[in-house]
Amino acid sequence: MKLSILDQSPVISGKTPREALLASVELAKHGEDLGFIRYWIAEHHNMSSLASSVPEVMLGYIGANTDKIRIGSGAVLLPHYKPYKVAETYNMLQTLFPDRIDLGIGRAPGGSAEASIALSGNYLDNVKKNPESISELLNFIYNDFPPNHFYSNTTASPLPVNPPDIWMLGTSIKSARLAAENGTGYAFGHFMSDKDGPEIVQAYKENFKQKRNMSEPYTIVTVSVICADTYKKAQDILFQTTERLLVRQNEEDAYSSKPNLNEEIAKRSKLLVLGDPKTVGQELLAIKERYQADEIMIVTITDNYRERLDSYQLVASELIQLR
Repeated sequence: MKLSILDQSPVISGKTPREALLASVELAKHGEDLGFIRYWIAEHHNMSSLASSVPEVMLGYIGANTDKIRIGSGAVLLPHYKPYKVAETYNMLQTLFPDRIDLGIGRAPGGSAEASIALSGNYLDNVKKNPESISELLNFIYNDFPPNHFYSNTTASPLPVNPPDIWMLGTSIKSARLAAENGTGYAFGHFMSDKDGPEIVQAYKENFKQKRNMSEPYTIVTVSVICADTYKKAQDILFQTTERLLVRQNEEDAYSSKPNLNEEIAKRSKLLVLGDPKTVGQELLAIKERYQADEIMIVTITDNYRERLDSYQLVASELIQLR
């Protein structure tokens, strides 16, 4: 079974952002050793609990500390940026780490309204232009503007031998159609969606148009997982992680309403695969079958970096040999 990693670089209790980022490097190295085929790091802004605001910086560091695992963004939040700069950045990464770079594209704000304004001005206006921005980005990545286009003589250098692989990330029929129309891979965020994911993924497959270097649709489904030696231990990890997260939220915003711990655990559990390796393995196989997915990507948040590594290791031991 093909497995991969999505990392949000959580800053856990008692740790600094630097320690969170170094833990991300260790997770990528650990994932490579375990046989995960790709590692993506997310982009968030103005969030003290998540350390990765600039994925491309981390990808340069992680690429230099790994050998073969594919590395990428999950995702570049394109409404904040000019397509040309994004293309230059990921072409450079692909030049440094040939045939290992994934450029994941998203459209979420990734943070507060104030952070969005600081990054890009009118975020909502930029979202409306997102389809055009994606098209322009792809033209820069593949260096294939029409001869009479304004940018026909503009190169997003350095041009790698092969372009990075392009992915659309989302949880909606709109993102699925964008991926299909542009002939890119599609990563569906099962861990953050209550929509009919299999139907959305099927729409992507049915409408996929072969373009450039991707000959057929390819789907990744991202799932939130906590795996431990026993179901009880996995439950304890969820409880402890949620409890400490709520304590931190209350400390940072003393004026917000205080969510109930049990309610918060129940909310998280709805979209979480939790348990011992056999239970988790069976549930992930069922999700893969339900979506007819090509690959399962795992995101694991715990309040202990060792427990996070152990969770990925247990899942890998249960499933990777099933490829």
